[in-house]
Amino acid sequence: MKDIIFLLLTGLLAAYLCWYFYQRYTVNKALHNLYYLMGVAVLLVSGLLLIFLGLGILASPYVLTVASLIPLGISMGVAEEYYPSWKKAFKWFAVIGFLAIAITSIGGMDTLKKIAVPLFHGVAGLVIFLGPFFAKGAPKGFFWVGIGGLLIGLGGIALAFISVGRQLLFFSPEFVMLILTPLLFLMAGAFTLGFAKKA
Repeated sequence: MKDIIFLLLTGLLAAYLCWYFYQRYTVNKALHNLYYLMGVAVLLVSGLLLIFLGLGILASPYVLTVASLIPLGISMGVAEEYYPSWKKAFKWFAVIGFLAIAITSIGGMDTLKKIAVPLFHGVAGLVIFLGPFFAKGAPKGFFWVGIGGLLIGLGGIALAFISVGRQLLFFSPEFVMLILTPLLFLMAGAFTLGFAKKA
Protein backbone atom coordinates (compact mmCIF):
# COMPACT_ATOMS: atom_id res chain seq x y z
CA MET A 1 0.00 0.00 0.00
CA LYS A 2 2.88 2.37 0.82
CA ASP A 3 4.33 1.85 -2.66
CA ILE A 4 1.01 2.54 -4.38
CA ILE A 5 0.50 5.80 -2.44
CA PHE A 6 3.99 7.07 -3.29
CA LEU A 7 3.60 6.01 -6.93
CA LEU A 8 0.24 7.80 -7.19
CA LEU A 9 1.74 10.98 -5.75
CA THR A 10 4.70 10.68 -8.10
CA GLY A 11 2.31 10.21 -11.01
CA LEU A 12 0.38 13.35 -10.10
CA LEU A 13 3.60 15.40 -10.03
CA ALA A 14 4.78 13.85 -13.29
CA ALA A 15 1.41 14.57 -14.93
CA TYR A 16 1.63 18.21 -13.79
CA LEU A 17 5.16 18.50 -15.22
CA CYS A 18 4.00 16.98 -18.54
CA TRP A 19 1.30 19.64 -18.75
CA TYR A 20 3.76 22.34 -17.67
CA PHE A 21 6.39 21.51 -20.31
CA TYR A 22 3.79 21.08 -23.03
CA GLN A 23 2.38 24.51 -22.22
CA ARG A 24 5.86 26.04 -22.29
CA TYR A 25 6.65 24.37 -25.61
CA THR A 26 3.46 25.70 -27.22
CA VAL A 27 4.49 29.22 -26.15
CA ASN A 28 8.15 29.35 -27.21
CA LYS A 29 8.77 26.13 -29.22
CA ALA A 30 12.05 25.69 -27.31
CA LEU A 31 13.50 22.22 -27.88
CA HIS A 32 14.63 21.74 -24.29
CA ASN A 33 10.99 21.63 -23.17
CA LEU A 34 10.42 18.60 -25.41
CA TYR A 35 13.41 16.81 -23.84
CA TYR A 36 12.12 17.57 -20.35
CA LEU A 37 8.65 16.45 -21.43
CA MET A 38 10.03 13.14 -22.73
CA GLY A 39 11.77 12.46 -19.41
CA VAL A 40 8.77 13.17 -17.19
CA ALA A 41 6.33 11.44 -19.56
CA VAL A 42 8.37 8.23 -19.25
CA LEU A 43 8.40 8.75 -15.47
CA LEU A 44 4.59 9.01 -15.53
CA VAL A 45 4.19 5.86 -17.65
CA SER A 46 6.75 3.97 -15.56
CA GLY A 47 4.90 4.88 -12.37
CA LEU A 48 1.58 3.67 -13.80
CA LEU A 49 3.17 0.39 -14.92
CA LEU A 50 4.63 -0.12 -11.44
CA ILE A 51 1.19 0.45 -9.89
CA PHE A 52 -0.60 -2.04 -12.14
CA LEU A 53 2.13 -4.64 -12.70
CA GLY A 54 4.21 -4.35 -9.51
CA LEU A 55 7.88 -3.72 -8.83
CA GLY A 56 8.76 -7.06 -10.39
CA ILE A 57 8.67 -5.49 -13.87
CA LEU A 58 11.92 -3.68 -13.04
CA ALA A 59 13.71 -6.90 -13.91
CA SER A 60 12.48 -6.65 -17.51
CA PRO A 61 15.14 -5.54 -20.02
CA TYR A 62 12.46 -3.60 -21.90
CA VAL A 63 11.48 -1.63 -18.80
CA LEU A 64 15.16 -0.92 -18.04
CA THR A 65 15.64 0.35 -21.59
CA VAL A 66 12.58 2.62 -21.62
CA ALA A 67 13.25 3.89 -18.08
CA SER A 68 16.69 5.08 -19.21
CA LEU A 69 14.85 7.81 -21.14
CA ILE A 70 14.06 9.53 -17.82
CA PRO A 71 17.62 10.60 -16.98
CA LEU A 72 18.68 10.84 -20.64
CA GLY A 73 15.73 13.09 -21.54
CA ILE A 74 16.07 15.44 -18.57
CA SER A 75 19.86 15.67 -18.92
CA MET A 76 19.46 16.51 -22.63
CA GLY A 77 17.06 19.26 -21.62
CA VAL A 78 19.57 20.74 -19.16
CA ALA A 79 22.34 20.58 -21.79
CA GLU A 80 20.11 22.08 -24.49
CA GLU A 81 18.92 24.97 -22.32
CA TYR A 82 22.05 25.95 -20.40
CA TYR A 83 25.12 24.43 -22.09
CA PRO A 84 24.90 25.24 -25.80
CA SER A 85 28.63 24.70 -26.39
CA TRP A 86 28.39 20.96 -25.78
CA LYS A 87 24.71 20.19 -26.27
CA LYS A 88 25.26 18.64 -29.72
CA ALA A 89 27.96 16.27 -28.45
CA PHE A 90 25.78 15.32 -25.48
CA LYS A 91 22.85 14.49 -27.76
CA TRP A 92 25.07 11.98 -29.56
CA PHE A 93 26.19 10.61 -26.21
CA ALA A 94 22.55 10.17 -25.14
CA VAL A 95 21.55 8.45 -28.40
CA ILE A 96 24.54 6.09 -28.24
CA GLY A 97 23.79 5.45 -24.56
CA PHE A 98 20.16 4.58 -25.21
CA LEU A 99 21.11 2.23 -28.04
CA ALA A 100 23.86 0.62 -25.95
CA ILE A 101 21.47 0.01 -23.04
CA ALA A 102 18.77 -1.31 -25.38
CA ILE A 103 21.05 -3.66 -27.31
CA THR A 104 22.92 -5.04 -24.29
CA SER A 105 19.78 -5.41 -22.15
CA ILE A 106 17.40 -6.89 -24.69
CA GLY A 107 20.17 -8.89 -26.36
CA GLY A 108 21.22 -10.46 -23.06
CA MET A 109 24.82 -9.20 -23.34
CA ASP A 110 25.38 -9.18 -19.59
CA THR A 111 29.09 -8.30 -19.63
CA LEU A 112 28.59 -5.25 -21.85
CA LYS A 113 25.41 -4.29 -19.96
CA LYS A 114 27.46 -4.11 -16.75
CA ILE A 115 29.44 -1.34 -18.44
CA ALA A 116 26.76 0.44 -20.48
CA VAL A 117 24.03 0.85 -17.87
CA PRO A 118 26.08 2.37 -15.00
CA LEU A 119 28.13 4.47 -17.45
CA PHE A 120 25.31 6.18 -19.30
CA HIS A 121 22.94 6.35 -16.30
CA GLY A 122 25.78 7.75 -14.20
CA VAL A 123 26.81 10.48 -16.66
CA ALA A 124 23.22 11.54 -17.29
CA GLY A 125 22.61 11.66 -13.54
CA LEU A 126 25.72 13.81 -13.04
CA VAL A 127 24.54 16.28 -15.69
CA ILE A 128 21.14 16.58 -13.98
CA PHE A 129 22.80 16.84 -10.56
CA LEU A 130 25.64 19.29 -11.30
CA GLY A 131 24.21 21.13 -14.32
CA PRO A 132 21.61 23.22 -12.44
CA PHE A 133 24.19 24.39 -9.87
CA PHE A 134 26.52 25.79 -12.55
CA ALA A 135 23.91 26.94 -15.10
CA LYS A 136 24.31 30.62 -15.95
CA GLY A 137 21.11 32.64 -15.93
CA ALA A 138 19.06 29.91 -14.26
CA PRO A 139 16.36 30.92 -11.74
CA LYS A 140 17.42 30.71 -8.09
CA GLY A 141 15.24 27.71 -7.31
CA PHE A 142 16.58 25.72 -10.25
CA PHE A 143 19.06 24.01 -7.91
CA TRP A 144 16.15 21.77 -6.84
CA VAL A 145 16.45 20.06 -10.21
CA GLY A 146 20.00 19.19 -9.16
CA ILE A 147 18.69 17.67 -5.94
CA GLY A 148 16.27 15.61 -8.00
CA GLY A 149 19.20 14.59 -10.19
CA LEU A 150 21.12 13.36 -7.16
CA LEU A 151 18.15 11.26 -6.08
CA ILE A 152 17.54 9.79 -9.54
CA GLY A 153 21.27 9.14 -9.87
CA LEU A 154 21.45 7.18 -6.63
CA GLY A 155 18.31 5.20 -7.39
CA GLY A 156 19.20 4.60 -11.02
CA ILE A 157 22.75 3.44 -10.37
CA ALA A 158 21.60 1.22 -7.49
CA LEU A 159 18.98 -0.37 -9.75
CA ALA A 160 21.56 -0.72 -12.52
CA PHE A 161 23.93 -2.63 -10.24
CA ILE A 162 21.10 -4.89 -9.08
CA SER A 163 20.05 -5.55 -12.68
CA VAL A 164 23.53 -6.90 -13.43
CA GLY A 165 23.63 -9.02 -10.27
CA ARG A 166 25.81 -6.83 -8.07
CA GLN A 167 25.26 -4.55 -5.07
CA LEU A 168 26.25 -0.88 -4.79
CA LEU A 169 27.55 -0.16 -1.26
CA PHE A 170 24.69 -0.90 1.17
CA PHE A 171 22.03 -0.77 -1.59
CA SER A 172 20.91 -4.39 -1.35
CA PRO A 173 17.97 -5.47 -3.56
CA GLU A 174 15.72 -5.48 -0.47
CA PHE A 175 16.81 -1.99 0.60
CA VAL A 176 16.40 -0.56 -2.91
CA MET A 177 12.87 -1.97 -3.16
CA LEU A 178 12.08 -0.46 0.25
CA ILE A 179 13.19 3.07 -0.65
CA LEU A 180 12.47 3.12 -4.38
CA THR A 181 8.93 4.54 -4.38
CA PRO A 182 9.61 7.23 -1.71
CA LEU A 183 12.78 8.10 -3.67
CA LEU A 184 10.78 8.51 -6.89
CA PHE A 185 8.31 10.77 -5.08
CA LEU A 186 11.06 12.94 -3.57
CA MET A 187 12.77 13.15 -6.95
CA ALA A 188 9.54 14.21 -8.68
CA GLY A 189 8.91 16.76 -5.92
CA ALA A 190 12.40 18.23 -6.31
CA PHE A 191 11.96 18.45 -10.09
CA THR A 192 8.60 20.15 -9.65
CA LEU A 193 10.06 22.73 -7.27
CA GLY A 194 13.04 23.38 -9.55
CA PHE A 195 11.20 23.64 -12.84
CA ALA A 196 8.25 25.58 -11.42
CA LYS A 197 10.67 28.38 -10.50
CA LYS A 198 11.13 28.97 -14.20
CA ALA A 199 7.61 30.23 -14.72
